[in-house]
Amino acid sequence: MISSTDNGRHARAPMRMPQAEALPATRADTDVPHAAPDSTRSISCVIPCFNEAANLRHLLPLLEDILWDTRMRWEIIVVDDGSTDDTVAVAEAWCELSGFRCISLSRNFGKEAALTAGLAAATGDAVVLLDGDLQHSPELIHTMIAQWVAGAEVVYAVREQRSDESRFKQLGSKLFYSLINGSDRFAVPKDAGDFRLMDRKVVDALMSLPERSRFMKGLYAWVGFRAVALPYTPAPRAEGKSTFNKRRLVRLAMDGLTAFTTWPLRAVSVAGLMLAIPAFAYGAFVAINYLLFGNEVSGWTTIVVSLMFFIGIQMISTGIVGEYIARIYEEVKGRPLYVVRRERGTGLETGKT
Repeated sequence: MISSTDNGRHARAPMRMPQAEALPATRADTDVPHAAPDSTRSISCVIPCFNEAANLRHLLPLLEDILWDTRMRWEIIVVDDGSTDDTVAVAEAWCELSGFRCISLSRNFGKEAALTAGLAAATGDAVVLLDGDLQHSPELIHTMIAQWVAGAEVVYAVREQRSDESRFKQLGSKLFYSLINGSDRFAVPKDAGDFRLMDRKVVDALMSLPERSRFMKGLYAWVGFRAVALPYTPAPRAEGKSTFNKRRLVRLAMDGLTAFTTWPLRAVSVAGLMLAIPAFAYGAFVAINYLLFGNEVSGWTTIVVSLMFFIGIQMISTGIVGEYIARIYEEVKGRPLYVVRRERGTGLETGKT
């Protein structure tokens, strides 16, 4: 099933020998630092995908070559998040070879759920998360592994600049990080995404968290561990267009703010106090003025406008409280974060298909 994308390394009977024994010499014509050869270590690569069939045809052979060069045992896990194109067919074709796995979810559950499914299936000593659109350069995996071998427990990629993004997204990103990092308990690294390498102990800590409304960028920061930032510039998408529109970005930002901060609730209390004090003061002034001087109460327009203003504030406050109640409701129901429709391929664990 794989003819144009096959490479010589897997053509040399990959099923008859362990991955670590079938490696060629490490390339010497690159400036990218490599980890010391260690066949006792293993690495898992998790790729969440939604309609990325065209990009997977480029990414999987490139990623396979890079993993062979690490001289480690490896597996590539493609998580299909309810794609409507040929993503599953492309991924399952590669599952005929050792080291490749495809997990197909029963529908589109969202990227956070797909990432969680991949982390749950990964068995490597280190796990790399990267997108399937080739914006996350697989070549950086060598540098990540070198940092990991040197003692880092998390190596995360950070965008060097955002000049390629719209003004709306740039301003929204600045506002979001300033709001979510308002607490001094921990900070979510600015401009850091899902492209990262995590040690096994970090993955285990993430998987031990029971919450279902998962904002992964916040969870990465919450669990802590020794982290190293790796600056990078995302490449353009190889094929297709991103389905992550403005509405989904706003929704993701709301999920992050309500999952890791309580300042909106406190802001409602502060706003209510600031509005209530002058309102009571004005009411007392009107009452005393009438009792002392007998002035008729006037200003019905002002009263109506004030009522509309306060009712609007109340509606906004109720909406904010409702957002938190909705997340409590989702957690209490206890539904699974995702449902797996089918799994194909063999990863690092013997006999796991």
